[in-house]
Amino acid sequence: MKILLAKTAGFCMGVRRAVEMALDAPNKHENPIYTYGPLIHNPHVLNLLKEKGISVIDDMPDHGSGTVLIRAHGVPPQAKEKLKKAGFTIIDATCPRVIKVQTIINKHARQSYTSIIIGDKDHPEVRGLLGYSDGKGYVVDNINDLDSLPAFEKAIIVAQTTQNIEFFEEIKKWANKKFPHYKIFNTICDSTSKRQAEVKRLSGSVDAVIVVGGHNSGNTQRLAEIAKESGKPSYHIESENELDLKALASAKNIGLTAGASTPNWITKRVYRSLESLFFKKEQRWRKAFFSIQRSLLLTNIYVSLGAGCLCYACTRLQAIEHHFPHVLISILYVLSMHILNNMTGSKADQYNDPERALFYRKHKVFLAALAVIAGSAGLIAAYLMGITSFLILFLMSLLGLSYNIRLLPESLFGGRYRRIRDIPGSKTVLIAAAWGIVTSIFPTLSASESISVSTIIVFFLSACMVFVRTAFFDTLDMQGDRIVGRATIPILLGEKRTMRLLKIMLTVILATLLLSSAFQFISTLGFLLALCPVFIFVILSAYERGYMLPGIRLEFLVETHFVLAGIITIIWSVVSQ
Repeated sequence: MKILLAKTAGFCMGVRRAVEMALDAPNKHENPIYTYGPLIHNPHVLNLLKEKGISVIDDMPDHGSGTVLIRAHGVPPQAKEKLKKAGFTIIDATCPRVIKVQTIINKHARQSYTSIIIGDKDHPEVRGLLGYSDGKGYVVDNINDLDSLPAFEKAIIVAQTTQNIEFFEEIKKWANKKFPHYKIFNTICDSTSKRQAEVKRLSGSVDAVIVVGGHNSGNTQRLAEIAKESGKPSYHIESENELDLKALASAKNIGLTAGASTPNWITKRVYRSLESLFFKKEQRWRKAFFSIQRSLLLTNIYVSLGAGCLCYACTRLQAIEHHFPHVLISILYVLSMHILNNMTGSKADQYNDPERALFYRKHKVFLAALAVIAGSAGLIAAYLMGITSFLILFLMSLLGLSYNIRLLPESLFGGRYRRIRDIPGSKTVLIAAAWGIVTSIFPTLSASESISVSTIIVFFLSACMVFVRTAFFDTLDMQGDRIVGRATIPILLGEKRTMRLLKIMLTVILATLLLSSAFQFISTLGFLLALCPVFIFVILSAYERGYMLPGIRLEFLVETHFVLAGIITIIWSVVSQ
């Protein structure tokens, strides 16, 4: 049983640009902030903007103040002028692809060309395009309407950017046959073309197709139409609440795609609902295994076990014999910090991982108690090892607890950096550093109170592995983090650059393990642990190529590479004795 997610699903460039401009507007431009008409055709995003105080103007006011964003679909030029005269500051969030069509129409209108626009008469993009035709524009959505138009001496044919490709090809054939002197511009967005071609291919290899997006979204409607034309059961839904799980129960392979205005967190929710459905249909042992996976991830028990495994590998790389106390402290520290930070920073989880957010709301008391007990037990264990160990762990715990807390008054730094989490990229760097200290430096200081070259190498390896893991998860959560204002490394660098950076880091980790073992800076265990960066490299590559999708299985596999380090270390320890 498989869920196949279209690579092009989700925000297109123009929508992402418009949403990011809207999210940035309250901090950069004069308030209040408005959008002239709905910014994009997705109710979830519009509700989000409303929550942030960005409201919609549908009627043109005579007077006003503040800032107005022009919607991604564009508006007639006359509307922009009226808004400026009314006293508003204008931010043009029109999609660059739409601006290109506006420019073509405007240029030819000045040369007395008639503009024939292939699109939906009531769509805001088309109404905006008509405004650039200087009163010489016609909108057509079928061949019969084309035939009813008079013959023009000079005319151009353009398309709404989200128009059906096959229909536009018919229009081109019609024009070439009847009016070869008409100029034809294929202005369908390349993102639209790719989405439509992909959903056509996807429909041919699955038992059912689900298209996620606003019911009033033109591009999403066309994706749903193409899916239905395949003859396969097709469903156009706005969220996971509209899924007909009974109708999908017999499907072995389900195709999933989303419109250009559908945020990733909505698609992720739908995917997780389908993922749970599949495992309900599986054999008992698979259902049980899936439930265990889910519980271990939601409670952060699995990631803490991974920290313990990583610590064990780090101690053996440095030839530290008494490893158990350090492994235990690593497990307790990571469990405590991850739970507490998830509880205090759960706002982003509403978008990134709604299942985790719900789990934390339901079991808030239990999880808080577990975090306090784990943290206290870790500190007690560290105290029994010596005052130096206790102070290091205490300071690390204090730093971890203060991550989401406002530490500075609003008057400093313009109120931008009041919490540690407000520092761009701080989350990934601090988590990597904390894990590196507790798994490699902490055991060394407890054992010998001095740091050697091997300790520095092992710290580097441990911190880099955790950096890759955390930055990859941040890549999956980019849209939710962007909404709550969290400046993670993927947001700063972009998804492609981040993935490239992570692969480079994995290559460096692999080389460091092999060379350090070869020159005996660390134990020969390093040769075997080289499997770990290779393992995670394969997972990242599978995700990029669409073979692995965001969900329980992907998250579990990523965390498993730490457990793999522990298993390899156990085998090496037994064999080398």
